Amino acid sequence: MDYIDLFSAECPDFLSELAATPPLRRLGGVGMHCGCEYTCFAAYRNLAPYTRLTHSLGVGRIVWRFTHDPAQAVAGLLHDIASPAFAHVIDFLQGDYLAQESTEAHTADIIASSAPIRRILSGLGLRTAQVSDYHRYPVADNAAPRLSADRLEYTLGNAYLVQGAPLEEIAALYGDLRLATGEDGQPEPAFSQLETAEAFTRRALANGYWYVSDEDRFAMQALADLLRQALASGVLLPGDLYTTEQAVIGKLEGDPQTRTAWRAYRNLHGLCRHDERPQGCYCVNIPAKKRYIDPLVLTARGPRRVSTLSPTVAGEIRAFLQLDFDRWLTAVL
Repeated sequence: MDYIDLFSAECPDFLSELAATPPLRRLGGVGMHCGCEYTCFAAYRNLAPYTRLTHSLGVGRIVWRFTHDPAQAVAGLLHDIASPAFAHVIDFLQGDYLAQESTEAHTADIIASSAPIRRILSGLGLRTAQVSDYHRYPVADNAAPRLSADRLEYTLGNAYLVQGAPLEEIAALYGDLRLATGEDGQPEPAFSQLETAEAFTRRALANGYWYVSDEDRFAMQALADLLRQALASGVLLPGDLYTTEQAVIGKLEGDPQTRTAWRAYRNLHGLCRHDERPQGCYCVNIPAKKRYIDPLVLTARGPRRVSTLSPTVAGEIRAFLQLDFDRWLTAVL
């Protein structure tokens, strides 16, 4: 069994049909690691392929499992349809690196402009407005640190494809989930067993540490600045960002100036850390979006957050939230 097959039980045909449309197929050329996998940083070497298409397929299928509602499942599947090449690097380009939502702006337009998607939606009796904002559906997306299909998929995906968790562990984590009602009365996936919730929360924390690492933040800002240079010089047009990463890389390689910058980016392999801003070199000092999950656990007294049931996990979450990013970073030459 492959990773994505974990989410395939009772997968409806319309999700597969939508996944075959050109806007969704494009996501097969957009990675989940926001361009960091093109560097030589040790944490990103030899990663297994993990694309926005794989992620989107997983989210759509997870939502379907818990809701069996076409509108919600389709919204989950389409939630990343507007992701540009290098995904959240464009948030860094636009100064939205903490919220990381600027890349969602064109979702409705892309859906509405795709005849194949419109045809499938029409067959389901759905309108663009019902599927263009997955934030309206709590199972698909909700406020952090709650558990949603989006956070569930990339946590399990990175646990398997990056952290090396065995497929049996991933299947056990996913299989332990049931639909519950959170504190706000909204539906939310919850774990049946405390031990499973603790294991999942630690996987999510490992993922969170990876996402806020100095290497991750430096690489994303450096690539954003490279793309800004390419856009300013006309090497790239804004529409090029809504193709694939290989197409954008091809244009960067086609210009002498951006070719040199791209190859320097590819060669990033180490960082120096400074308390004061160094002079005469490229440096960054940038905060981070701290991603963690505090999932619900089913108990005899009703659903409760794992942090209220496990003092050890609560302490691990606090330690993560206390991370300090106030330092300047430069590349090792």
